Order: sequence, then structure tokens, then C-alpha cells
Amino acid sequence: MIKKRSLKIAIASGKGGTGKTLLSTNLAAFLSERESTLLVDLDVEEPNDLLFIKGNKVHAEEQYKMIPQWNESKCTLCGECTKNCKYHAIVQMGNFIAVFKELCHSCYACSELCPTGALPMQPHKMGETTEYTSSNLNFIESRLIVGEEQAVPLIHKTHKLVNEKFTNTKFQIFDCPPGTSCPVVAATENADFVILVTEPTPFGLHDLKLAVETMRKLEKRFGVVINRFGIGNNDVENYCQKEQIDIITKIPFDNEVAKYYSNGDLVYNKVDSMRNSLNEILDFLKNNFTTKSFKGFKSSEITTELNKCK
Repeated sequence: MIKKRSLKIAIASGKGGTGKTLLSTNLAAFLSERESTLLVDLDVEEPNDLLFIKGNKVHAEEQYKMIPQWNESKCTLCGECTKNCKYHAIVQMGNFIAVFKELCHSCYACSELCPTGALPMQPHKMGETTEYTSSNLNFIESRLIVGEEQAVPLIHKTHKLVNEKFTNTKFQIFDCPPGTSCPVVAATENADFVILVTEPTPFGLHDLKLAVETMRKLEKRFGVVINRFGIGNNDVENYCQKEQIDIITKIPFDNEVAKYYSNGDLVYNKVDSMRNSLNEILDFLKNNFTTKSFKGFKSSEITTELNKCK
């Protein structure tokens, strides 16, 4: 028997400002009216889902990564640490070993391979993870400390928390960082499906192509949502048709959406076009989640769970 698990949906985009947070927050709230849902804000450098999700704070936890600390009294200046650090986070300057925490990836190579134990790993605070709850919706926000260079370690810590505490949640929505760099790769790594949000403009098409290339390199199943449909041109639609990419839904451009969004309000329960688009997303998932395309699910289980959302 295949063990049931959460359906993990990542919301990503090639650029900022396409409506990724708009879709993430509204989809999560929409699903939570029907089934237990978890929303995770993985845009840790600038999380803002909390502006739209009203809930009670239930837990907060500081997050740390491990950084080597040079112990001068034990060091023989043998050079093994600088030779083995492929990130150039350790530099020998005369009789001094400098550790650049901004470059350190906590790989432990310097510490483990030091013959005298002169580089013990020490915890370094990088951010905080906070949990909120509101009826059938749980929400996790991870926030990187201002000045910290690396978002990926905090994203990995957040994934670990989700896997440990929210295995019984039916739906997990991950609001990912914009772009196509390492934080996006880390944020989407556990996703069963990735929704790429774009806009029908030349800039939107340019960055959508980058996002599509990234998802294909990662061998992720994905589809496209066109936000602000009705402005710009048809180049995004033509590109998706040429590349055989599913357009899941088109969210029409609507000044009412902008008005509610700017006030920190959810939109799906106020604007019919948004609610219709969310229903189209559910229809797409129900029609496309099969045993062959998603490991760990039985087709009958998927259909049963998604049908509940109607």
C-alpha cells in the first residue's frame, strides 16, 4: 500500500512582480476552505505572505547554520583548510587564518580535514522561522536576517521543518523566490508540480523562458499561469504553444484585484475571475496527476482528494 502524503505545489516565476504571492496566498486560502492546507513563504529575503494571511502565531524558532571558528592555539598553519575549501571561505594571511562566513557553505570539509582540530564548527544565526494557524490553514514564514548572504540554508531548514511537522496536510503551497538562481532550485526541489506565473509582456516572456529552462534542467513537471491577461501581447501564449507548455489558467487584468491586493486583502472571495482561475487550476491538477507523472501517488487517491475541492 502506498502511503498517502501531501501534494506539494511550488509557485515560482522568472521575475519579481508577476503575481506569485497573489496566486500563492489566494490558492492556499481557497484550498483551505475544503482541505487542510499549508502555505510556506520561501522567499526568505523578502517574505510578505503574512500581509495577506491573518492567523495566530503559534511558534517561532531561530535558525542557525554552522560556521568554522579558527582556534589559533591549535593551528599549525599547514594549509589543509585553504586547500580543501572549494568556496574560498578560508584564507591564510601570514600567520592568520581568516574565515569569511558569507562564503561558507557549511560543508564541514575544513573542520573535518584539519589535522589538529583548529576549525571547530560553531552555530551562526541566519534567520527565524515562524508558524501561524488560521482555521484549516497553517502558514510558515522564514525570514533571513538582513545582511546574510545565503538564502539556501534557511530554505533547506524550512523544508526540513515542513517534512517533520506537516506530513498530514493535504496540500502544501510553496511561495518561492523570484528568478532562476540557487534559492529557486532549493525552494522547488521537493515539489510535485511547479506553477510558473508570468505576465503577457516582453519582459515577462524573457524571464519565463529562463524559468522554463531551469525547470527542464531540474526535470520538474510544470505549467504556466498568465496573470494580468489582457494587457501586452500574445507572445507568451504563442511561446507556450510552440514549446508544448500547458497554460493552466489566465487571470484577467482587473483594477479591483489591484485595489484589494494593495490593502492586504485576499482576492478570490471578492473577485469572481480570480475564483474561476483557482477552480481551473484544480481542474488541471485533477486531470493531470497520474501514477506515471507523480511518484508516491495512486491515481485513485489523487482524484478522490482533488474532487473534494469542488
